[in-house]
Parts: sequence; structure tokens; C-alpha cells
Amino acid sequence: MFWVPLLLLAWAVAGVTCLRLCLAAVRGTAVATGSGSGEDRALTLYEAAFLSGGPGRVADVTLVAMARQRRLLLAHTGWATVVDPDGRDDMERSVIGAVGPEGQSPLAPVRAAAATADAVRGIAERLVGAGLAVPDGAGRSVADAVRQVRFAVAAVAGLGTAALLMPVPSAMPRPLVALWFALPLISALSCLAIARFEVHPYARWASPAGQRLLDALPRGAGDDRTYLTSVAIRGIRAVSEPELRAAFAHREPRPER
Repeated sequence: MFWVPLLLLAWAVAGVTCLRLCLAAVRGTAVATGSGSGEDRALTLYEAAFLSGGPGRVADVTLVAMARQRRLLLAHTGWATVVDPDGRDDMERSVIGAVGPEGQSPLAPVRAAAATADAVRGIAERLVGAGLAVPDGAGRSVADAVRQVRFAVAAVAGLGTAALLMPVPSAMPRPLVALWFALPLISALSCLAIARFEVHPYARWASPAGQRLLDALPRGAGDDRTYLTSVAIRGIRAVSEPELRAAFAHREPRPER
């Protein structure tokens, strides 16, 4: 009966993770339905970026927009240089302020500072108030809970395999042992399947109402607005200019120890 502790552990892992997923989904739904509906409004570029990728995405789309308008130079070496010091909105002023008074800075700290600016927090508060975004933590908990259930599936399968491969003789036939471990495995898989239909996509930032507005946005090739919308939704991988892609992909070499 050495397999029994493994079975109890499998049930514990599956049960706890499935319960966390259910609670996270209920909390996320309550938050989304408890706010005012903003589905009758159009999303700005920054709002679309926040709902798709959070504060970091807002900073990225601001940088790309300024670079395409030749008001900010993003070199392939990973440096940002201010060409036009007069920002047209709070986000652009945040980026220019993050670059610093010298007008030139490595891109990574600029992105990090712009993502934590007051302008981004204002965007988040407006979207949460309109019911288009979930408060920080609610969306993340659903995505994290789904990952935990996926881990539980792998863990239960591993524990079942270990129990079947144990050289210690058991009074119970191995097919019956496998059946016992199949029960928590089926439970975890069923929980994932329900979550797939009920709360997918597992958006970290957008509420169901916000996700519907995102789905309706045009993206892909087209005018500058459509291009920037694609960047807002898909991130840097939607950038087509090699120079800009190189600037965002650049990493400073680590100092040798």
C-alpha cells in the first residue's frame, strides 16, 4: 500500500489547484460585472495597449509612435535620443522625462520608468472604473490558477507513474491503481476544460467587456493608426521596422566578474 500516500498527495494537489481556479474565476467575474459598463465607448491607443499588455505595453507603443514620427530616435544599439522635447500628451512627456535632461539614455530604463508613470496609473484607473479592466491581481490570479492546474495535471501523472513503477509488491492490481490515479487526473483536466470555455482568454488586464472591445479593433497592415493598434495589441513582435526591432531587442552586456 505504498502507493496510497502518493494517491492522497495527487488528490491534494488536484483539489487545491482546482479550488483556487474556481475561486479566481468567481472573483474575476464579480469584479468585471460589479463595475460600470464601458462597452459603448471607443478605446484610445493607450487604453488598447494597457488592456492587451499592461503598463509595459503602454510604454512600448508610446516609444514606437514617437519613433515613427521622428520625434524620438531609437538606435539599434538600444539607446533612445529625444529629437522633439515637447510631448503631445502625458505619456509622451513621461517618456521624455524618463530619458532625462541630457536627451539620451539606454532604452531599457526608459521603458521601465515610463511604465510606472502617473499617466499609466491614470489610464488603469479609468479603465477599471469603466469595467473594461480588472484591478491589479484579479486577472493575474486567474492566469496563475490555470498554470497551477496545468502543473497539477503533470504532477498527478508523475505520481501515478511513480506508483505504478514501484518495485514494492502491492495487494491491489496495477490497473486498479492506475484507475485510482486517473480520477484526480480527470478532475484536473475537466477543470481546465471548463475554464477554457468559461473564462478563456485568461486575460491579465482586460475584463470580458474590455476583451470584446479589443477583439473589435482593426489590426494588421494599413494606415499608421492601424499599425500602432497592432503594436498595442500584439506588442513589439508586431513592429515591422528592423531598426526598431533591434532597438527593443538589444540587451546591455553584463559586466564581467
